[in-house]
Amino acid sequence: MCAEKVHKLMIAILLGFNMMFVALGSLKLAFIVQFVLMIAFVIWALTGICTSLAILRKILPPCDVDKKEK
Repeated sequence: MCAEKVHKLMIAILLGFNMMFVALGSLKLAFIVQFVLMIAFVIWALTGICTSLAILRKILPPCDVDKKEK
């Protein structure tokens, strides 16, 4: 898998955990997770830098490599 796909899966998993926290009644934890995600997206939108994606690209190849080789 490539870094961008893993990144999207990680975001989906975090949102799923957030839904679980709400269902279990842990609203404070759900609020914190949601707030951290929102801050990360705002920073990503304003600066174009996503720290989690940058770290994943050091571990996994980016998705663009597959398209260039074909």
